[in-house]
This record gives sequence, structure tokens and C-alpha cells, in this order.
Amino acid sequence: MLEVHSPAHAAPASRYHISLAVDDSEIREAQRLRHQVFAEEMGARLSPALPGHDTDLYDPYCDHLLVRDMVSGEVVGTYRILPPDAANRVGSYYSEQEFDLTRLGFLRPRMAELGRSCVHPDHRSGAVIARLWKGLADYMLRDGHEYIVGCASIGMADGGHAAASVYRQLAERHLAPVEWRSTPRCRLPVESLDDGRTATLPPLIRGYARLGARVCGEPAWDPDFNTADLLMLLPMAQLNRSYVRRLVA
Repeated sequence: MLEVHSPAHAAPASRYHISLAVDDSEIREAQRLRHQVFAEEMGARLSPALPGHDTDLYDPYCDHLLVRDMVSGEVVGTYRILPPDAANRVGSYYSEQEFDLTRLGFLRPRMAELGRSCVHPDHRSGAVIARLWKGLADYMLRDGHEYIVGCASIGMADGGHAAASVYRQLAERHLAPVEWRSTPRCRLPVESLDDGRTATLPPLIRGYARLGARVCGEPAWDPDFNTADLLMLLPMAQLNRSYVRRLVA
């Protein structure tokens, strides 16, 4: 999961169509959008196998949610989902690069992973992310997955103060029980990061909390993306379905 900023303008939700990628050409569209947002806009250090595309070894094992702008025909939002059987085939979840998920081992047969969230800068009105969340909920319920896990990212331009503040706010009300806790492999030292200000929860993370997600512990630092990443876990039994319905109404 990667945080994106929302602009002042808005577009009607009916302008956007949500679907799963059906072939390699649609996956390439998602990968080009990811490269545009992560590398070109945010400065992430990527080593793609295909120039101009954000690719990694997990992509062939994932299902890719796409939001398409019906006016331009372009893919303007994407998530990728790694279901539990595919995680077994590839050998791990992507988030295990950043977190020790030992305590979540008993959830693995029922746990899908969400990642590589991004929205085109011209379409950050909320309508696109709402379509992605609705598509995600439909996918999880259709396939019977009971938990979804993934990293929610916060930029480190201020040295990590905002990320530490966001973590402290989430930990007060949305901390996972101890049996769902994870340990960051490259821990962000939250105890030494406090500039006296309370950061506003990023829209995506605020939305995850409203959906019913829990933060699984302290943030990790991702040096390639220069973000602080929080591991979030959403039990589908606790999904706030009324919130999802309001998003796409």
C-alpha cells in the first residue's frame, strides 16, 4: 500500500470503471502508472526489468485491480493482490521484506496481501480510491479470504516526524491485539521523532482505519521508497460495509 495525496478538484464516480487485469497488456498499464507515481513523482529507486515500468518478482503471482477513466481510456488507479496460495508459490509475502510476520503465521492460509497502491495525479479526488476499495471488498468476499494485510506508506521528507505522529495516533485507537503484531526489520525510531506537532492522518490510512483495519506495530523505514511503512491488517469479519457502500454511492 502506498499513500497518495488528494487534490482539490473532484470527478464523478461514474466516470471510473473497476476491473481485474485480464492479460499482460493490462498489467503493463498498471506497471507504467506505478513507475510514473513511484519513480518519476516520488523519486523511488527502482530497478525495473522493463524501462518505464515498476516491476518485481511478485507481479506475475498477483491479481491486479485497475480503475480505468472511461473518458480517456487510461488506467488511473491500481492495487495488486497476492492471494495466499500464490504467496506460497512465490515463497513469501512482499511485506516480509520489511516485517517479521511470524505471529501472523496462523493466518497465512486465509490472508491475502495488498500492495502497490497508486492513483494518477490528475485523478486524486477520492472517487478512484473508492472504486479500488469497493473492488477489493468484492474480490475478498468472492474468493473467501478472511484477512488482508499490507503496508501503508508515509513520506519521510520531514525526517519521519509525521510518520511517528501518525503511528502514535493509530496505536491509541487502532492497534492490533498482540497475537497480530509484527516486528519491523528496519525500525523507525519513533521515540526520538517528535517535533511537537500532530500530523493529519493521510487520507488512505484514515480510510483503512474507517474500513476496520488495525496497525500491527511500529513502522519500518523503506530506504528505496524513502517512506515509513505501517503494516495494516483488515479482518474481513470487521469490514465496515456501510462505509464501503457510502464511498461508492
